[in-house]
Amino acid sequence: MSAAGGRGAQHASRLIRTANRYRVLRQVLADGPVSRPALAAATGLSQATVATVTGELHRRGLVRVAGFEDSAAGRPAALLAVDPAGGALIGVDVAETYVHAELFDLTLRVLATARLPLAPGEDGPELVAERTAEAVSRVRERGAPTGVPVLGVGVTMPGMVDREGGVSVFAANWDWHGVPLLGLLARHIPYRLYLDNPLRATTVAELWFGAARGRQDAVVVNLGTGVGAGLALGGAVHRGVSNSAGEWGHTTLVHGGRPCRCGRHGCVESYVGAPGIIRTLTEVAPGSALLRPGDQMGTIAALAAGSVAGDPVARRVLEVCADQLGAAVADLVNLLNPEVVVLSSWVAREWGAPLLEAVRGAVGRYALGRPAASAEIVLSPVEGDPVSLGAATFALEGALA
Repeated sequence: MSAAGGRGAQHASRLIRTANRYRVLRQVLADGPVSRPALAAATGLSQATVATVTGELHRRGLVRVAGFEDSAAGRPAALLAVDPAGGALIGVDVAETYVHAELFDLTLRVLATARLPLAPGEDGPELVAERTAEAVSRVRERGAPTGVPVLGVGVTMPGMVDREGGVSVFAANWDWHGVPLLGLLARHIPYRLYLDNPLRATTVAELWFGAARGRQDAVVVNLGTGVGAGLALGGAVHRGVSNSAGEWGHTTLVHGGRPCRCGRHGCVESYVGAPGIIRTLTEVAPGSALLRPGDQMGTIAALAAGSVAGDPVARRVLEVCADQLGAAVADLVNLLNPEVVVLSSWVAREWGAPLLEAVRGAVGRYALGRPAASAEIVLSPVEGDPVSLGAATFALEGALA
């Protein structure tokens, strides 16, 4: 075998070992305390592979023996659980209007949170990096147990991110182009850093803890100020050749439609992102009392409460936006034929069941029958901030790799 072929085989072997660690630790998180035979049955891995992987995880202090159960062979079987004291993880959700950080133990239980506002104009790269570092410092001080190491910090940034190079390639909301963000963050944060965008974070959160766990093909629709679709294909996050997969928010919904902040017209985001929903409100009922000027979250909350209370304006806005969102989701269903479509992030959480039911109806109208019948459409079951949870999971995956 050539040297290049040998290196390729070694790389492939490392990837397989890392994937096995992910699979086993996910299952321990889900089912623990759990025996090795039960892990083998649940993951589809051989008992020898499970024994090897759990041995590695135990030596690293990530899992511990949490008891024993009787075995048919007569020898008690060890029950394994994730060790909360094995390390701490920090996940940071940097959005257009805030920086939200959470500190987790290894079971991904939240130990501390910090949220700092980002006012309009506070979008310079150095300032955003400083705010991110301040949020990390606050949660570290508030919640990290004495002597427990921070294994890493995952940070998500809006827009397109070069994960390997640590560069914010393009963030339309801040007009960032090629910002060397990882270097800026490393000046202020003394832990190993993992940079990506919120689409990948929400998808990882659903794969590890939410509606995509155990699924092969899933789409996670992120509905916030921005809009995108995280993709899990073959049971793993699909990133695309330049880590740009999932920019569904900037596909065309209406030819020649509303201007979008990306510079194009008629994008999905310009209709079903929070600013697009607010624009629909102003078109349906100019001067509506539901409008909270300068407050996206407040306006969406008022619309959600109004739709439940039977307010005709709120219901009309929900109807229009759910129809537009359903048409765009139907394209994803037709293209990818997923097992599950998860509606995630704060707009979906705020509107909740009324949005879900309306979107299901719209997908039924616009998608082809066979893929539509195969796709379960659900609200994210992940509690708290799925983006910071997914960002912390990047750090956990980094520790496992």
